[in-house]
Amino acid sequence: MVSIQRIHAHNASLKSLTPNLVAVFVGGTSGISLSTALALARHTISPKIYLIGRSQSAASAAIASMKQINPSAQPTFLQTDISLLRNVDRVCREIAAREPKLNLLFMTPGLITLHGRDETVEGLDRKMVLHYYARMRFVANLLPLLKRAREDVSVSVAERLSRVVSVFDPIVSVRAGGAGALNFDDLELKRTFSLKNAGDHASLMGDFWLEGMAERHPGTAFVHAYPSGVATGVLREVPGARLLSGVLKWVLWPFMVPVEESGERHLFAATSGRFPCREDGEAEQQQQQEEEEDVAVGSDGVRGSGCYWVSWNGEVFPRNQKLEKTRDQDAVTKVLQHTDEVFQRVCT
Repeated sequence: MVSIQRIHAHNASLKSLTPNLVAVFVGGTSGISLSTALALARHTISPKIYLIGRSQSAASAAIASMKQINPSAQPTFLQTDISLLRNVDRVCREIAAREPKLNLLFMTPGLITLHGRDETVEGLDRKMVLHYYARMRFVANLLPLLKRAREDVSVSVAERLSRVVSVFDPIVSVRAGGAGALNFDDLELKRTFSLKNAGDHASLMGDFWLEGMAERHPGTAFVHAYPSGVATGVLREVPGARLLSGVLKWVLWPFMVPVEESGERHLFAATSGRFPCREDGEAEQQQQQEEEEDVAVGSDGVRGSGCYWVSWNGEVFPRNQKLEKTRDQDAVTKVLQHTDEVFQRVCT
């Protein structure tokens, strides 16, 4: 476990970075995303922080909190409903028009619902969009800006942060004896949708898509992070959500991560040298040098390979035989191909 003392020490060191770090927080007006954005504002100088969400009132409150923590912070709210990929494309174009580079893309959108398949006008299930397709569309659209951050010669090599963090659960499909398998004949779950299948598929496809991106884009690091239990608004669409949230918070309190601590831990995952991009990981191996922070083993089992499946405590998940079996079915290639096909169908 990465101690909270180490987390705080690392995050405090971020004030030494060049000002004007640029970060986008999808789902950034509440919960883990907001707590991480506030942590970034607390520990950096004049950060440019884009909050993407639906609620203007929640965004106004978030921005007020951010400015109170750090008057030099530069927060901007971009209002949109990202359950439609065309809205994702629009907001990404707006970010690209405002910023020449992007250091951090941090994503948490999602919901818990008891409804079955709920197709948007684009023909995709809303839950699957929020947990997978919209997130990966943000990555695909903003990779040119992330690449420019990596190539920014105006700052030191150590400050060329280029990272993607998607918060979900990399191993939900194997919890409680799950198979950890993908239905490659129906990745979109048009015919085999269930809430469990949707959760498993969104998690697994996120795992392998991000791993594929680390191979294709070695200058950017990709983290798929499990937050554990954190009190957020994810139950808002469940009947009796307020009562249920109160009961669960009381019952699960001993196992919960406080939301502010979660923000600090996710900021560590978003900025620490423990999770380098593939280029830096390979360079360290070649030079056989010890870094100040130990480099984590990537999702493919190779230290510093650029994609990391990280638990709430800052440790990577150990390799799992069920997930390895799915990977051996050419999962990375098949998931990349499927996602490209969906984007071409929906977004062109």
